[in-house]
Amino acid sequence: MPPFPYHRLRRRPDVESPELQAWDATDVLLVDRALALAPSQAPDGTKIAVIGDAYGAISLALTDAGYAGIRVHQDLATGRRALARNAQELSLEGFRSHELDESLLAGARLVLVQLPKSLAELEEIADAVARWAAGDVVVVAGGRVKHMTLAQNDVLERFFSQVQAERAERKSRLIVASGPRPVPPETPFPVSTQHDGFTLVAHGGVFAGARLDIGTRVLLEVLGLDGSQLLKNRQAAGESGAGGADGADSGGVVRTDPGADLVVDLGCGSGALAVAYALAHPDARVVATDRSAAAVASARATVAANGLTDRITVTHDDAGSELPDGCAATVLLNPPFHLGTSIHTAAATRLFEAAARLLRPGGELWTVYNSSLAYKSTLTRIVGPTEQVHRTPKFTVTRSVRR
Repeated sequence: MPPFPYHRLRRRPDVESPELQAWDATDVLLVDRALALAPSQAPDGTKIAVIGDAYGAISLALTDAGYAGIRVHQDLATGRRALARNAQELSLEGFRSHELDESLLAGARLVLVQLPKSLAELEEIADAVARWAAGDVVVVAGGRVKHMTLAQNDVLERFFSQVQAERAERKSRLIVASGPRPVPPETPFPVSTQHDGFTLVAHGGVFAGARLDIGTRVLLEVLGLDGSQLLKNRQAAGESGAGGADGADSGGVVRTDPGADLVVDLGCGSGALAVAYALAHPDARVVATDRSAAAVASARATVAANGLTDRITVTHDDAGSELPDGCAATVLLNPPFHLGTSIHTAAATRLFEAAARLLRPGGELWTVYNSSLAYKSTLTRIVGPTEQVHRTPKFTVTRSVRR
């Protein structure tokens, strides 16, 4: 059998550039180990689960090797779309996509994991495997050595009785875990934190978890949406501004007055900006969107916890691509400055371009970013006239008006 053509994989619709590729040495190590283990541990693909397969390198290489029915979970919408496109390009099919739940892991005997950056995300993954996979499951987790820590071993040891880190190869390393330990009846995620004025709920894969990250806090203060003001607003309204039943799903179409101005929380994370805005503006229609499935699940839980399921729609999407052009009066944005483990300004630039597309002429983009990044000229070029509204040594808040 010829070797799998990793070089043919593409990242699209995610950012593509010469220094970024759609696979790495960790993917190859995981595939090689899986091919060595699978004949005895998981002779057919239905007993194999893959978690964190960025653009499909692991799932497609195993499918190409004849393992049909592999279950795969990718957090990012861009990764899911890239996997589908790469599969079509290579004429491969037979794998199945899942969320991080029982359907992904039930009966799995071999689980391959690209180690996440966040220990909380790794904890949620490890709990899910120990909770739902087969009792004789073998977990092979891998990462680039420069991003790995002993704390990752500690997390795995809480859920598995045998955890062994192997020698590094090609600047990547594998950790093999087996013997799942008993887990409590209830999963530890999502977690919930009460802030002044609202509640945040978060799964392990969300940036900052259920805390308010500093950048979001600065933007809330500049917009007058900080906790103390929200408490005053809610007390003055007698809590009447919040509607909807707890636990309702806020996905799907917007269910509020179509004539009202639309506000988009672009890259919403756990939903702090969307919820704070909706609480302060009872007549606003709000859409919160993120490419991360963990963020979307968190934002939906946050919306429900604050009683706003009839006023905020949460969507899993790539940079708001499913929203129509010129639909928004306001876009709120706290952009990332990482693409995976790489620092890359293109992550923010894609969201600036998305905001420009979503805003109607005269609409406003409110952005907070690290002051060292100096995005003002980029925002002016892509969106329109941009003014610096607030600046600290660490963060800058700007207001851009769509041309």
